[in-house]
Amino acid sequence: MSGSEALDQGPLRVLSFGCRLNTSESVAMRDLARRGGHAEALLVNTCAVTAEAERQARKAIRRAARDNPGTPILVTGCAAQLRPAEWAALPGVSRVIGNADKLTPEAWNAAAPPAPVSDVMAARQAAAHLVTEFAGRARAFLQVQQGCDHRCTFCVIPFGRGPSRSVPLGAVVEQARAAVAAGYREVVLTGVDIASFGPDLPGRPSLGQAVRRLLALVPELPRLRLSSLDPAAIDEELWRLLAEEPRLMPHLHLSLQHGDDLMLKRMKRRHSRAGALAAAARARTLRPGIALGADLIAGFPTETEAHFAAMLDFVTEAGLHFLHVFPYSERPGTPAARMPQLPVPLRRERAARLRAAGTAAAEHFYQTRLEQARQGQKETVLMEAPDRGHTEHFAPLRLVRGEARHGAVLQARVLGADARGLLAEVA
Repeated sequence: MSGSEALDQGPLRVLSFGCRLNTSESVAMRDLARRGGHAEALLVNTCAVTAEAERQARKAIRRAARDNPGTPILVTGCAAQLRPAEWAALPGVSRVIGNADKLTPEAWNAAAPPAPVSDVMAARQAAAHLVTEFAGRARAFLQVQQGCDHRCTFCVIPFGRGPSRSVPLGAVVEQARAAVAAGYREVVLTGVDIASFGPDLPGRPSLGQAVRRLLALVPELPRLRLSSLDPAAIDEELWRLLAEEPRLMPHLHLSLQHGDDLMLKRMKRRHSRAGALAAAARARTLRPGIALGADLIAGFPTETEAHFAAMLDFVTEAGLHFLHVFPYSERPGTPAARMPQLPVPLRRERAARLRAAGTAAAEHFYQTRLEQARQGQKETVLMEAPDRGHTEHFAPLRLVRGEARHGAVLQARVLGADARGLLAEVA
């Protein structure tokens, strides 16, 4: 989550830090900046999830100012929203744009003086943003929700993104149709907390109801995937769709954060260990063979070796396959930052052990798919390059025989597996 992605498009360059939502928004902002008259600039989209993400963004800005003196640097994102004056003071920064305004054309008008960063907590609307291209992406990303109303003790994102607000379903359907018309075979629904979709809309639709209507109204969409879900907020309609709808991919990524009850309580998460285990078991029952991913934090304040061991055990007991692991990072002003902290080297050591458990879980999943291939099962793959892509379960797959067009969906026969994923040939 603290990594970055660069998009070089001539003299207007984009550097995006953090989550996939940031990545997708960066494309929309690049286009807004172009139309606003920023012919030559560096756009930096910051992240506030970890101190490392902020450090990397500051370092990138200082390097850009040193290597390209005179090139305007435009800064936005969650870290900039939280402390705009600090980012405005960095060398080369000509404009800081808040999260509430960054997807509006007015904010990028180069002829107008920079506006002050507005209060994102006062935001009440979210617009649909369809991203169909970023660094060669083969799938389209569609923002359906923005912001968060929860207050996990480790997280500053609600204060950087504002309250939860949903995109009207009509706009979501329109954008999904546009993606299919542009040739995309898979759409990913994204947001900060997409499981909280709907209560602010007329009729208060749930995420499951929105997904069912989207699939019904866009029958030409072959594949739909969901970004991270809070297991405590998965609604009954979404569970039914998981069982009934083959176009909804057999892959869930759960926002879990830990596997020990005391740590979950101190994080102020809405689920318990038993609740998370029940969600994983229900997913496997409704969709046999489903792939399960999870976000997990190692080294949370007061975490003992026993608490950490419970999380390691949880990975196996829940049947998780793909882990996003982060060492805990203090965020100023959060309740967790005032708790007794673990030494940073211990956090990193536990994160490394947790990542190793995730690697072993993924390799086991790949071997399971290989065994099913030996029984005649083929994989359906969305190709992201001539020789690689991801399966319906979001397992990475590399072609060792044959190749295909970027963005194509094809059948592949798995021949082997290694630590990086599946090895296959075109079926």
